[in-house]
Order: sequence, then structure tokens, then C-alpha cells
Amino acid sequence: MQIARLKITLDDVEPRVMRRVEVPFDIRLDRLHLVIQAAMGWTNSHLFEFRLVDAGWGIPNRDFPDEAQDARKARLSMFLTEYGRKKFDYIYDFGDCWEHTISIEKILEAAPGQEYPCLIEAEGNCPPEDVGGYPGYEELLAAKADPAHERREEFEEWMDLDAFDPRTPDIAFITLALKALAKKWAPKPKAKSAKPRA
Repeated sequence: MQIARLKITLDDVEPRVMRRVEVPFDIRLDRLHLVIQAAMGWTNSHLFEFRLVDAGWGIPNRDFPDEAQDARKARLSMFLTEYGRKKFDYIYDFGDCWEHTISIEKILEAAPGQEYPCLIEAEGNCPPEDVGGYPGYEELLAAKADPAHERREEFEEWMDLDAFDPRTPDIAFITLALKALAKKWAPKPKAKSAKPRA
């Protein structure tokens, strides 16, 4: 099995949020979406879309059939084999509009005994859901740093600001979440057929 090593970077956020993961090269995009959600620390509670120039893949909408193509019918490998691109975009939550840049860094053979997807490297903690996009996240970090900030009390009503660490990802949680996906998607062993008695 061929494996793709991906670098996923959340655009325009400081401190930097980046993940390196390895996934099957032919993974469907709807499954890659779940890998990104688990690796970044998102909660999969909003719409998403993979973007490459003018093409998009996500959850199709019958009311707008020309918008996104079905992510269940497209695979990661197509970016390289059909489009000749190693880099594409992933957008999560069309309200907050979290934009990610995804790079295919290398294609390699699967390591014996290794389950995929798997985490290779993690840097930074992803912003809380529904914080209001990049401007809201900047405001949250300012309130975290300043106990007298005008919005500190507002932020503390829905999260523990002191407990949130923007620099340190929860690697143990990410690893477990990716292992759960690997287990769920692992090929099931074929049932042995009963031999007729002589």
C-alpha cells in the first residue's frame, strides 16, 4: 500500500498550528476530512470543502448542484495523478472560515505493522470551535493574556481560558483519535466458509 505524508497548516494563525500525518494515498476525501478533524482537534460540527483552483469537494447540496463535488467519490491521489498538484486547500466551518493548506510531502510504502492514518508531528493547539474565526481567536488570546481585558468575562462563560494552551497540542488525544479511525477503516478479515462434512 502506498502512503502519503501530509503537512496540514492552519493558515494565518499564531502561534502556528501544524500537523504531519500519514494516510493511505488513495484515501477518499470524506475520510481525509475526518483525519484532519482528528489531527487538528476540531469537533466535526460544521461543513467543509477541499479546494483546488476552481474545483471543490465536500458534502453535495441538491439545491446547489454546481457548488461542491461529492467528497465520497474523490480520492487524495487525484490531486497528484489527475491535477499534478502537491498542494491544495481545506476549509472548515464556512462561518468562521478556517483555511488550511495541505501539502503532499512524500509518497512512501506502508511500514509493516503500522496502522494508518497516524500522527508524525504536531505543533500548536487549534482554536476553540465557534470563537469567531481569526479575529475572534486573536481577541480570545488577548483576553487570556490580560485579566483586565473587556471581553475576558464573556470568554470565561464558555471556556476555561487559563486551561487553554495555544502552543501545546494534546498529542495523546490526537494519536488515540487517529488510531480509532485506523481501526474503524481496517479491512475486515474474511469469514471462513464452513467445509462440508465427508
